[in-house]
Amino acid sequence: MNEPVSRTPPPQAQDQQPGQQSQMVPPPLSIRESYRGSGRLRGKVALISGGDSGIGRAVAQHFAREGAKVAIAYLNEDEDAERTRELVIAEDSDCMLIRGDLGDPARCREAVAKTVGAFGRLDILVNNAGEQHEVDEPEQLTPEQVERTFRTNIFAYIHLATAALEHLPKGGSIINTGSVTGVRGHEKLIDYAATKGAIHAFTFSLAQAVAERGIRVNAVAPGPIWTPLIPASFSPDEVAQFGKSTLMKRPGQPAEVAPAYVYLASEEASFVTGQTIHINGGGHISA
Repeated sequence: MNEPVSRTPPPQAQDQQPGQQSQMVPPPLSIRESYRGSGRLRGKVALISGGDSGIGRAVAQHFAREGAKVAIAYLNEDEDAERTRELVIAEDSDCMLIRGDLGDPARCREAVAKTVGAFGRLDILVNNAGEQHEVDEPEQLTPEQVERTFRTNIFAYIHLATAALEHLPKGGSIINTGSVTGVRGHEKLIDYAATKGAIHAFTFSLAQAVAERGIRVNAVAPGPIWTPLIPASFSPDEVAQFGKSTLMKRPGQPAEVAPAYVYLASEEASFVTGQTIHINGGGHISA
């Protein structure tokens, strides 16, 4: 399968976040067979949070095809994580798995330390893990949910980045996964959209703080992308409508997002920092 799915998915749901890619119908497209690596990341080591599935898996495969060794940090989706490891190894690369809740700052420091301990260096950090919870009314937001969403979506990004800075060399790269919701908001994903706006601001601020060290910090802001988070967040009827509000009338595939991470991690982006690349199918044409 080389071309993106050109329709919205059938109704489906999963009962636990962040979801399982192995249960999705149709399965997301992580990388096109036509994608040809050219050694852009040869000799590099990358740590990818939320790398077991969705955009994270796609980034791991693309990085591996470009020659990077990859460490995958994930919550508890062992089956998906093992499959990602197999896919990275199939690209003739090395992959290690790091299980744990990155909402805990100690886990963030541990993930960085394990990566450096296994591979001897760290060149690229991809902050990608995330969760989202739909509410019909703002009053349904509980302190526990808001805190949990912020711990996963922005606190972990900050803690991973500050731990990584000790090891990132000149020419190193941090890439944060933002969202179109961080720019335009979302009436039912209020706390999630707030964290994504914070990620964008964090990206701009950290880029300024570490520019003199020769470290670049950028973000990718996807629109509706077919990942496990979607059936784990929305009702079956909403899943069946997912992506129809874009100009392309469909959700994007992880394979359509991951090459932006390759670009931002590579020397081709050596003059790019403090920027956000928007990949959203032309944007939403309705709320």
